[in-house]
Amino acid sequence: MNPTRRTLLGGLAAGGALTVTGAVPAQASPPLVESPVVRPGDPQYPDLARGINQRFVGRPAEVHVAGGTGDVAAAVRRAVRTGRRPAVRSGGHCFEDFVAGPDVDLVVDLSGMDRVTWDAARGAFAVEAGARLENVYERLFKSWGVTIPGGSCPTVGVGGHFAGGGYGPLNRMFGLTVDHLDAVEVVVAGPDGDVRTVRATRAAGDPANDLWWAHTGGGGGNFGVVTRYWLRTPGTPAVPRHALPTPPSEVLVATVIWPWPALDRDAFVRLLRNYGGWYAAHNAPGGPGTEVYSHLATFHASGGAVALNVQVAAGAGADATLDGFLRAVGEGVPAFTVTERRRLPWLLATRWSGFADRPSGRRIKGKSAVHRAALTDGQAQALHRALTRPDYQHPGSGVLIAPHGGRVNAVASDATADPHRDGVLMLLYVSEWTDAAQDATHIAFLRNLYRDVYAESGGVPVSGGALINYADVDLRDPAWNTSGVAWHELYYRANYPRLQRAKRRWDPTGTFRHALGVDSGGPR
Repeated sequence: MNPTRRTLLGGLAAGGALTVTGAVPAQASPPLVESPVVRPGDPQYPDLARGINQRFVGRPAEVHVAGGTGDVAAAVRRAVRTGRRPAVRSGGHCFEDFVAGPDVDLVVDLSGMDRVTWDAARGAFAVEAGARLENVYERLFKSWGVTIPGGSCPTVGVGGHFAGGGYGPLNRMFGLTVDHLDAVEVVVAGPDGDVRTVRATRAAGDPANDLWWAHTGGGGGNFGVVTRYWLRTPGTPAVPRHALPTPPSEVLVATVIWPWPALDRDAFVRLLRNYGGWYAAHNAPGGPGTEVYSHLATFHASGGAVALNVQVAAGAGADATLDGFLRAVGEGVPAFTVTERRRLPWLLATRWSGFADRPSGRRIKGKSAVHRAALTDGQAQALHRALTRPDYQHPGSGVLIAPHGGRVNAVASDATADPHRDGVLMLLYVSEWTDAAQDATHIAFLRNLYRDVYAESGGVPVSGGALINYADVDLRDPAWNTSGVAWHELYYRANYPRLQRAKRRWDPTGTFRHALGVDSGGPR
């Protein structure tokens, strides 16, 4: 990476923070130019005190809008020295109040750190933690013809998205985003209040390798503040055009719908059985069908229809592949209606309305589950009962069912902190609304739906687990999780003790914490 005035100033501001791998750098000096600090009463405060989920509005004393690693280090040092609890925001898409909670005193906002560059010295792409997915996709593809298999929501920030694994439409072809994580830069707080910046890599001999591993699915806000990721597919040459996957130049997209009046219980159960069964039969890494991604949107019947949005890599035979998929999913189910079918250039398709969503001004409750097979008939029946309730009329509540697996499952469950390497489906349970007076109604609906679908396993998905990027504090609440399986086993399975060891080493005093945070496992 050629040095520029901006990068040189950033390095100087960090006071030697851009260190050799695994080294413990000297304490960073104050930044040359202080980052903006926003406080109550400032005009931008109401926007910076909240993220996407309008259920939570924070009251931090300060919001530091960082422009570089040095700014982040200075903000964390201030929090440690003044006894303020810090939290970090990248894109602000957290389902829970991890950043906008009432006990968060100082927020580090990374939205100004959004550069995407090729780092020739590292032989990898450097992506700052405040970058949004839509900008990362555009920069990587337009400049170098490559991409990462990240999420479908364009405004998600990479800071938390990558740390939680990075799930999206190309996962079945290319694996999780963290399967391409080469290194990570993290501002950490030591036991004596010393704040330093560490670069951790995937190299097995790196003294900070455990910090790298903790960011391959361990979730955001646990070990420090990520300021930068380096991305490169293992085993590829250090050449930009070959360092990350090449997406299909074109994709075939389609939307089909089934009107709810046509879907009685048996038809709905058959539809879900067909959908999950097709993906279970086409789940081998690198095998046929892994180029087919979709969302089966099963939302409350008051919305009128169940929709299936599909994307197929537009290689030879794409139309036949799509036809075969739709035929298999629709077998024995009342006929569907095709509302859209066309080919799109890949980058344009990342903004296709079938997948891309730009939430704004909504109140949100979410939950997730990984399934190792299709939903059972009993689970599908429970879903149908809830979604056809006549006493609850809200089209913004339901379940989005998408495929998991493929290339994701080619990786060992302990190779990354994200352990979910045997899935077939991923389910996102979600409710969105705008009126605060309806909070209790919609939250109760989603909680009861989730509990009923997993009634045979204590109200939670014990078999497959859940995904930390769709944070749900109910999993640690004994009122909603009666399985006897701890919340961290659902998210991390057997990887949690290793995450705890990383926590003890890199955040020994618990500077970074939240309701689903990794605990050190010992006294503070």
